[in-house]
Amino acid sequence: MDILNKLKNLDAYPKINEDFYNRTLSGGLITLFSSIAMFFLFFSELRLYLNAVTETGLVVDTSRGETLRINFDVTFPSLACSLLSIDAMDISGEQHYDIRHDIIKKRIDHLGNVIESKSDGIGAPKIEKPLQRHGGRLDHNETYCGSCFGAEASDTDCCNSCEEVREAYQKKGWAMTNPDLIDQCKREGYIQKVKEEDGEGCNMHGFLEVNKVAGSFHFAPGKSFHQSGISLFDLLASFQTESYNISHKINHLSFGEEFPGAFNPLDGAQWKQPTAGVYQYFIKVVPTIYTNIRGRKINTNQFSVTEHFRPTSGYPQPLPGIFFFYDFSPIKVTFSEENVSLLHFLTNVCAIIGEFIILFCYLLKYKPLTRRKDILHMFSNPSHIFDGFFDPQSFGEFQFPRDCYS
Repeated sequence: MDILNKLKNLDAYPKINEDFYNRTLSGGLITLFSSIAMFFLFFSELRLYLNAVTETGLVVDTSRGETLRINFDVTFPSLACSLLSIDAMDISGEQHYDIRHDIIKKRIDHLGNVIESKSDGIGAPKIEKPLQRHGGRLDHNETYCGSCFGAEASDTDCCNSCEEVREAYQKKGWAMTNPDLIDQCKREGYIQKVKEEDGEGCNMHGFLEVNKVAGSFHFAPGKSFHQSGISLFDLLASFQTESYNISHKINHLSFGEEFPGAFNPLDGAQWKQPTAGVYQYFIKVVPTIYTNIRGRKINTNQFSVTEHFRPTSGYPQPLPGIFFFYDFSPIKVTFSEENVSLLHFLTNVCAIIGEFIILFCYLLKYKPLTRRKDILHMFSNPSHIFDGFFDPQSFGEFQFPRDCYS
């Protein structure tokens, strides 16, 4: 029995006869407000517990030998699809001109409506007695071997399409400025196609797969070729107007796979310029790893960008186009989705309940508002609400939980 009596003396919550309770209006108000506040904080903690929390970290990027996927969707309201090409190059010396695979071109009218959508290219040649390399016309018992018009690398080379003639010219470092004189271009309807698209716009979307090193890619009117270590352009002079309007809208541009919460600063960017010039975007790519709550890792990238426009006036005169120059940050960002532990959730809930009990017991002990006039006086003089609240002497006399029930 002595042990039970000693345990009874340890009771921190002594029971008081209900006849001695003194219920007040102030106590009811404080209980109501404290209950509302506790429920609000409880549901806030519950929401944090049920939803994943994203933790951010920084590490040095030690990856190497990887490739980078560049996703793009760009609209040119004043440039025809037959004139546009895309090229890519990097500091390792790798160069890709007039890229066509994994790219879709859409012809659009001045209102933005799609006229035609297909993969890049002029189309299959129309064989109607084409001109042979030796100068004669193709007979029914001959194999077709078209002329390269002086750009043959050997006597056995043949150019059977307008694009093959263009490629042969590029290898020689020549610009094919007058397709009217090229038999293959006339047969394929290339000239007519360019004329038909006059006044149209073009939407190009797709992706590029490049090395993960600093480099650039650009959209430009005409076809690129390489000569003496310098990139040059064949601007199709016979169809060239006084200037190319490189106004454009970047519907989407990203580096790598999308991940939750990703922000691409160039999405929706629009730039209008009726005169020719070079529009340059300087991009800093930040490698990123996103790990979701299931442990799946997404190796992707974020980026920041600055831009600059250079008109074609002046010397040396730049070639019109849109250029994207990108470089990589040596720091990699990591995002990890994590759930709050049950123990952490319970600890926070207990802390909320305990803090409110202590706070409002202290208010009830030292601010007994038993009459209506006391309540009106409190709200008419807010400065008196906490009179003596932080009095060290009073605080030292307060004992919890006994004083909460006395």
